[in-house]
Amino acid sequence: MSIPAPARTNFQTLLRAAGDGNLALMECLDAATGSPRYAICAVGRDDGDYVFTPFGHLADGNPYDAYLPPDPGDPEGFVRPEPGEAP
Repeated sequence: MSIPAPARTNFQTLLRAAGDGNLALMECLDAATGSPRYAICAVGRDDGDYVFTPFGHLADGNPYDAYLPPDPGDPEGFVRPEPGEAP
């Protein structure tokens, strides 16, 4: 499974910001739910002002429960929990 070019570009930007010491963790509210989120942001400057560009947020709870990894036996698939197992 191929990661799309825009995601790769954003990841490279995030790595550059981290290497330059220009990352911030910012408390925000989820636009849809109003719940607090902790956003990972790149920090830039524009005419002397700071500009925060959000790249994502930290997972709530256990991140291992939030994501399904790629399936090593199927390049187009993901590892799925067995029936009766929690995702």
